[in-house]
Amino acid sequence: MIGTGDMAVALAARLAGKGYTLALGSSNPGRARRIARTLGRGAVGGSYRRALQGSEIVVLATDWERVERALAKAGPFEGRIVVDCSNPQPRGRRDLAVGHLTSGAEMIAKWASGARVVKAFNSIYAVALEDPDFGAQAATIFYCGDDATAKSRVGRLIRALGFEAMDAGPLEVARYLEPMGALMSQLVRGQGWPPRDVAFGLLRRGPAASGQGP
Repeated sequence: MIGTGDMAVALAARLAGKGYTLALGSSNPGRARRIARTLGRGAVGGSYRRALQGSEIVVLATDWERVERALAKAGPFEGRIVVDCSNPQPRGRRDLAVGHLTSGAEMIAKWASGARVVKAFNSIYAVALEDPDFGAQAATIFYCGDDATAKSRVGRLIRALGFEAMDAGPLEVARYLEPMGALMSQLVRGQGWPPRDVAFGLLRRGPAASGQGP
């Protein structure tokens, strides 16, 4: 886990509860160690580089302004799966710093050389991760990436947390998923929706496409 903000801590807590072994990395290693102690189950905390050691799946959950520097400190990635939860939104703003012709996820794939990047969890608030059920339907987590094996593993992780996992295609589709994150930000900050009570879901008639269902 690269980062110890709200999203990182919420995901870490849910994953620990599902039996995942966790390592948290932070620019403040002491904070990462304190959070790890609260998780139990063998979780450890320390620097970004320490968290990466021995990890097969790396969850990137930092503010956009810190992403490039955090990746530089954490790497090299050597074929690891990097789950990009970030959105290229400057702090305190709802617009995107990049878009249309590229995406934050595609930039991360260049910065984290050797990583297999999968975009996921970028359009849901951390507090909503506590409960995936919205009435009769689980919230949908859309994800995308260029490596089929990496996407399959991320899809299983999403489903393990109780969400519907929806493969949206190659990594360039992050150009569409990141604006969804900006829309969610507008719904909460601009329209006043409680962040725990709003998430995206996909409605469809007939059976789900192969490999797409919950």
